[in-house]
Amino acid sequence: MANPFAGEVALVIDGQRHVLKLTLGALAELEGDLGSRSLVDLVERFEGGAFSTRDVLALIVAGLRGGGWQGDASTLLAAEIAGGPIHAAKVSAQLLARAFATPEGAV
Repeated sequence: MANPFAGEVALVIDGQRHVLKLTLGALAELEGDLGSRSLVDLVERFEGGAFSTRDVLALIVAGLRGGGWQGDASTLLAAEIAGGPIHAAKVSAQLLARAFATPEGAV
């Protein structure tokens, strides 16, 4: 079970349930993957609905890595994500919100 108060979100990939979490290390890796763009820019893109599929993929990979997964983005390119791209985008947004939410504001 994913614990929203711990910043966790669940996602089914290729029929297997994963718990994703943006740990400090996962956030640092995400920043590196974003290149010149900052996490603040990423949050603003999600808030404004101007995020890209690359943003979604980077967040999913970072969340999986924060949950202990050892794969990389290329592994997910051919993966079947339950709920499709819309659900992946929703999970990405939840991850981002939960990473910076206070316990009272957990979503």
